[in-house]
Amino acid sequence: KQYDVVLVGKGNAALCAALAARDEGASVAMLEAASQDESGGNSRFAGGVMRFAYASVDDLKRVTDLTDAEVADSDFGTNTTDEFFDDLFRLTSFRTDPTLSEMLVTQSLDTMVWLRSKGVKFVPNFGRQSALVNGKRRFFGRLPIEASGGGAGLVQVLDKAAGAAGIDVFYSTRAKRLIQDGDRVVGVQASAAGKPVEFMAKAVVLACGGFEANPEMRARYLGAGWELAKVRGSRYNQGDGIKMALAIGAQPTG
Repeated sequence: KQYDVVLVGKGNAALCAALAARDEGASVAMLEAASQDESGGNSRFAGGVMRFAYASVDDLKRVTDLTDAEVADSDFGTNTTDEFFDDLFRLTSFRTDPTLSEMLVTQSLDTMVWLRSKGVKFVPNFGRQSALVNGKRRFFGRLPIEASGGGAGLVQVLDKAAGAAGIDVFYSTRAKRLIQDGDRVVGVQASAAGKPVEFMAKAVVLACGGFEANPEMRARYLGAGWELAKVRGSRYNQGDGIKMALAIGAQPTG
């Protein structure tokens, strides 16, 4: 099977990457280890609260349909790019990649607008990130907006957009190994219903989550006792992407 881009995984990150590639005219395939009913990765279990840069209510109106009453009765605060950078650097003690940090902060609002263009509905986060203070709704944590329906709703909408865009999704298909030509990754070897299958591509994107559901990897990388931890989320997050990348010499950190 030949594609321009192959995505491993089918959560929010994978769906966004697939849609972005499709926007550029690429043929795209997604390999999802889970069945269709269990697809969506850990994004399905997330709250859907979105952190992005915004300087005013006008910025928020680019993302969601705020009513006049909601604007009048609420103090949405701000999360300017400077505030976003300050929070990021404070929480990481400045140990963060400068290029990725710049992209994350400065492109976050435009990314929210792009998500909205794909059909995602965002609503004020009244439930978990706000409180009444002197008769006015105030938000805390610089998190005033969430995806309607939480993480499950976000995945559902992006799933529909992927179908409309003509992206091929292969369920119950677990990626096993990256295929190389010299020092280039040119495809993925996978297992579908117990049978081997190869997907060749000009680019491969690993967006298949971490190793939350893998007790052995939790114990190895987090320490003794972590194999006994009870974790929420998808049982399919087995660390496949990490293992495939390490097998061809990827850096384990940084």
